[in-house]
Amino acid sequence: MSGIVLSASVRQNLLSLQSTASLLATTQNRLATGKKVNSALDNPTNFFTAQGLDNRASDISNLLDGIGNGIQVLQAANTGITSLQKLVDSAKSIASQVLQSPVGYSPRSSFTVALGPGATAANLFGGTSFTAATLTGVTVLNNASTPANITAATSLTKASNTDSITAAIGNGDTLTVDGHTITFKTGTTPTASALAAAQTNPPSGVIGNLVTDGSGNSTVYIGSGSIGDLLNAIDLATGVQTATISTSGPTSGAAALATAAGATAASVNGSGQFVISTGTTSDLSISSNNPTNNLLAALGLGSGLATTSLARTANSNSNLAQGTVLDVAAVGNGTATNITFGTGPGQIHDLNTLNATLAANNLQASLSSTGNLTIQTNNDNASQQIGSLAGSNNLFANKIASAPVADPDSQAQRANLVAQFNNVLTQITTTAQDASFNGINLLNGDTLKLVFNETGKSTLSISGVVFDATGLNLSTLTTGKDFLDSASADNVLGTLNTASTTLRSEASALGSNLSIVQIRQDFNKNLINVLQTGSSNLTLADTNEEAANSQALSTRQSIAVSALALANQSQASVLQLLR
Repeated sequence: MSGIVLSASVRQNLLSLQSTASLLATTQNRLATGKKVNSALDNPTNFFTAQGLDNRASDISNLLDGIGNGIQVLQAANTGITSLQKLVDSAKSIASQVLQSPVGYSPRSSFTVALGPGATAANLFGGTSFTAATLTGVTVLNNASTPANITAATSLTKASNTDSITAAIGNGDTLTVDGHTITFKTGTTPTASALAAAQTNPPSGVIGNLVTDGSGNSTVYIGSGSIGDLLNAIDLATGVQTATISTSGPTSGAAALATAAGATAASVNGSGQFVISTGTTSDLSISSNNPTNNLLAALGLGSGLATTSLARTANSNSNLAQGTVLDVAAVGNGTATNITFGTGPGQIHDLNTLNATLAANNLQASLSSTGNLTIQTNNDNASQQIGSLAGSNNLFANKIASAPVADPDSQAQRANLVAQFNNVLTQITTTAQDASFNGINLLNGDTLKLVFNETGKSTLSISGVVFDATGLNLSTLTTGKDFLDSASADNVLGTLNTASTTLRSEASALGSNLSIVQIRQDFNKNLINVLQTGSSNLTLADTNEEAANSQALSTRQSIAVSALALANQSQASVLQLLR
């Protein structure tokens, strides 16, 4: 077409028209695709950046399906744990029924001893009575030129070569006997009439060379007093003798002594020894305030300020003797028992204290109205046999406990509960095995691994557990061996409580992991939106702008066509002139 010659104006209009047509085509393409960058030629930087963002968004989007499946795996495991907890609660209910069932053994293992009708729950000894004990002193010689054994007539005033004691008793010296005071005085013994005239309160009475207040306190006049007067004073202090004081008539001021029924008055035996009864009221104690002259030694009753003591003899009104020992071997999971019966520290004398001690060995005691003491296993350990009583003595020597006797009706009921329990355990195992999703079971030991980003570097691995009956440490029970008594039921309940704790702990862990996965799922969804938005911002066209451009270009194109037509008219005018 080189032979065609166009004028400058036509060529200029033609170029303008071609440019407008090109711009209009580009604008129409943007309106048609909605994008301002459709290829690398349009904008290499934006095109490849947007492509990278779209690719990452696509990769992450592909991971969402795996994350969603992971959530369902966790939901399946959580549903399984919920069901397992309900089954464990059902097993607890069965075990609790054992605790409410009649005792499986009647009678239980036991042994009985006869304490006698005097024994009571408050005092297994049946109340303690006392009999008097006798204190016999050492032989004492008098102060004669040829010393001989003292007698009741021996004088209390020391004198050489006489029948008197060898210690000098001072005026005001005292002996304390069972808390009562015997005071020694010099001088003449007052007469009964003199005491009556003195009108003391309480009144005093005289007998021999002894003045007593009637309450166990006495004064012995050593000027004319003898060992016999001292013996009477000691008896008044111990209660072996009592004094009746006359307060009227011709005998006013006189005291009469009487020996208590069954008691023996103090005396000096043929060997020159003091023989003193404790009496039954209290134990005997004698002390002196005269260590210098060693009065107690001179009387053969001790020495110095030391107290001479003698306890009464305690008697029990039951067959249980003081100091009796009961040894019982450990019963079940109890602690072996070693008991000493008595009234001393650490010893047992009443039923409540006995039961408190036996409880540690799964035993209990009861006392019948006739005084029979029975010791048997408690309800929780009804199936247990009381072990050896070796080491026991007196009433408990050679005792052998009877064996427990099974109650057929109760044991049949317990056997039925064993069968129910085992059925629940079977359901626990199958439920754990069925808690899977898409081939993954977190309750059967499987591991769930989730990938959260396109590089595979952000992951979460969730290790599964084995929560069948064995995994929860729940064992199948055996009829005739388990659920025999409350103790065996308590052991099973303890295992079930541990299983419940384990399930709750795993449920908490699953909940935490589920929360993490859901958070990452939401994060990935939002990240995909961010990536896609970023890509769109780089490539999408502004349709409003492109529509305006299209309208403007269409107008420009119309103008260019008109301008081209005008340019061609000038050539047409030249053609008219040539014609």
